Amino acid sequence: MTAWEVLGIMLPLFIFLVIIRVPVAVSLGLACVPIFLLEERLTPFLLMNEMFKSYNAFLLLAVPFFLLAANIMNAAGITDRLVRLSRAMVGHLPGGLGHVNVVVSMLFAGISGSSTADAAGIGSLLIPQMKKQGYSTSFAVAITACSSVMGVVIPPSILMVVWGGLMSVSIGGLFLAGVVPGILIAGSQMLAVYVFAKIYNYPMYSRSSLKEFFLAVLHALPPLMTPMIIVGGIVGGFFTPTEASVIAVLYSVALGGLIYRTIGINNLPSILYNSAKLASISLFCIGTASAFGWVLAYFKIPLAVVSFLEPYGVGPTSTGLIVAGSFLLIGMFIDAIPAIIILGTVLWPLAETSSMHPIHFAIIGVISLAFGLVTPPYGLCLLIACKIGDIEIKRALRDVAIVLAPMFVVLLIVIFFPELILALPKLLMAKFM
Repeated sequence: MTAWEVLGIMLPLFIFLVIIRVPVAVSLGLACVPIFLLEERLTPFLLMNEMFKSYNAFLLLAVPFFLLAANIMNAAGITDRLVRLSRAMVGHLPGGLGHVNVVVSMLFAGISGSSTADAAGIGSLLIPQMKKQGYSTSFAVAITACSSVMGVVIPPSILMVVWGGLMSVSIGGLFLAGVVPGILIAGSQMLAVYVFAKIYNYPMYSRSSLKEFFLAVLHALPPLMTPMIIVGGIVGGFFTPTEASVIAVLYSVALGGLIYRTIGINNLPSILYNSAKLASISLFCIGTASAFGWVLAYFKIPLAVVSFLEPYGVGPTSTGLIVAGSFLLIGMFIDAIPAIIILGTVLWPLAETSSMHPIHFAIIGVISLAFGLVTPPYGLCLLIACKIGDIEIKRALRDVAIVLAPMFVVLLIVIFFPELILALPKLLMAKFM
């Protein structure tokens, strides 16, 4: 079978299964089955074999541990302290609570690494408050969902851990490269909040005194140490990303159980259960996506795609546009982790031929996939925010599009100015660049 024949069977079958609402992880596995049956050199047992091989990676332990750390932080009431600090910082701006929403998401992203934990934790706290203060439900849902995507861009990021492990890219370098885009995304969303506030006359808080600001910083400082410990430890070579995820869990338990005393032994079963449930979904996706990707590699489909796209991607910029467009499209339909495993491995040879830096390629992919978290039909963060706000998705789409518009400009900046995001990794981790 040729590469295009295999792709012609697997891709339509996968799309059909997704359309009839078969879970994406299952659809990826089922799409491989006809190829294993039709090709004489292969056997269906290879599907299970490739799945189990993908799980045999020490690095993947970071996924459940980072999710567990995020859930412990949520249960410990860390979000309340971050809200207090954010209000002291930006609450006096027009549309104060909207700006607080964005800044809290940025701060929480540096703790959790998970956008869904961000959307659920911050959304349940701020969406009802925004509605009470006169913000439209559609705007409250839109800004909560869109700001939560910073969880996959600002370090530590679960997507970056998976990407680095899959493509042998420095995870510390990826974490550092995510800092500038994360800040730019936060700034772009605060600009959108400001425009909404001026048009609809949304309220603002009174300016906090210097004493209130320093007290807020003091209360929020222990959780804000989390990203410094994780990223600093990885960049400094003190521990691996997997070890960092375990340290994040232990630090979260110490904060919630010993310092703040907001969680106890009776809270642990529900926290562990919810974390295991989320982690199992992600890890099952990794397994079936790895099998799907193995079939693509076996039949040299990435090389065929590169040969087709090579005339259009002659330089890093044009290749970056192709990469962004591909990830924006696939991110609308499937979860980010299988998208990385499937599409990342297909497009990486094209990026190599155009002399694109692997970290630049990764950051473009991660930011593009972040859009998929708030764009239907997948849009997991948007689904969570809409459920909390008790609103239909279609009613929030206009405001989501407006908030995403300046964020799309940030994506273009990342594509056209790679040195902007590579400056920090080159400064602090030059030997890995």
